[in-house]
Amino acid sequence: MSLPEVVPRAAWRAAREELLVKEKVVTRARDALNAERRRLPMVEIDREYVFEGGDGRTTLLDLFEGRQQLVVHHFMFAPEWDAGCRGCSAFLDQIGHLAHLNARGTTFAAVSRAPYTRILPFKARMGWALPWHSSFHGDFNEDFGATLEREGGLVERSGLSCFLRDGDRVFHTYSTYGRGLDGIGSTTSLLDLTALGRQEEWEEPEGRASALGTPAGSDRVRYHDEYDD
Repeated sequence: MSLPEVVPRAAWRAAREELLVKEKVVTRARDALNAERRRLPMVEIDREYVFEGGDGRTTLLDLFEGRQQLVVHHFMFAPEWDAGCRGCSAFLDQIGHLAHLNARGTTFAAVSRAPYTRILPFKARMGWALPWHSSFHGDFNEDFGATLEREGGLVERSGLSCFLRDGDRVFHTYSTYGRGLDGIGSTTSLLDLTALGRQEEWEEPEGRASALGTPAGSDRVRYHDEYDD
């Protein structure tokens, strides 16, 4: 195994400071990229999608659970599979307590093409409590790039899609797939994919930090059992 060089503390500190300069460049570049993502145009959803979950048949609007934003994880689980994708399962394992997303007006849910009767026992096996819905009875997966038609049949693809709600109108704001999920899983990384972002005053474009009519961003951070949703 090739291990890092062993050096005195002073040499390590100098090397660390040099690397920190480069890390800050990446952080500023990431902030700029997130702002550009928030400036993307959006598309109104003009058809009704039907899902099945713990509350029976639901619509895309229902998946918001009354909040303003929705992040959907396209979980790879084809109708004929007995269990969900291992990689998608590892991704869901790292998702933190959803109260922190919910407090920022954002709902997280997994959606798979498998029937809900197959999803439910696997969800119980994994010990997940997060919302998970089946799109078996519709074209949601195909329309949002999570199921692709290839030679030889349909192919599942892992991804994330973000939606924004204005009253009863629903808009698609962003999607990413494959390695686009690298480094995603924390509350802030998921919010960075959305149109409203982290809702911090320093974020661009201006005016979205107060979209929920409550104190912005970090001012709303609580212990997860202290939020009043």
